Amino acid sequence: MRLSYNNRVSSVRGFFRSAVGLAIKPGTTVEELAPWANQIDMALVMTVEPGFGGQKFMEDMMPKVSWLRSQFPSLDIEVDGGVGPETIHKCAEAGANMIVSGSALIASDDPRSVIALLRTAVAEAIQKRSLDR
Repeated sequence: MRLSYNNRVSSVRGFFRSAVGLAIKPGTTVEELAPWANQIDMALVMTVEPGFGGQKFMEDMMPKVSWLRSQFPSLDIEVDGGVGPETIHKCAEAGANMIVSGSALIASDDPRSVIALLRTAVAEAIQKRSLDR
């Protein structure tokens, strides 16, 4: 569901009877998603412009993730775009608990170890956040 097309999150949830997520592109402010954050299950912060793989990770999207995590601690926050072994710690430390990683896995000689690294980084960041409370 795109914010510009439909402002009725609850009707989408009822129609599909499933979890609801909203995505924001790099040019969309996180404040545009905020009014619906208590009605959705997941927020996706795009860390590249959507459309094709292999783009460079946009670190300047991490404040959006941090803001969402601070305002909505129980919300699932996903990042997608340029996420791999070199960038996962920035995502996890900012508050992302769901990761999309395409090119980093496909380009790897050992995708299982990359997946393990991504999972470990997220799990460690979640544990650290829970200890910091």
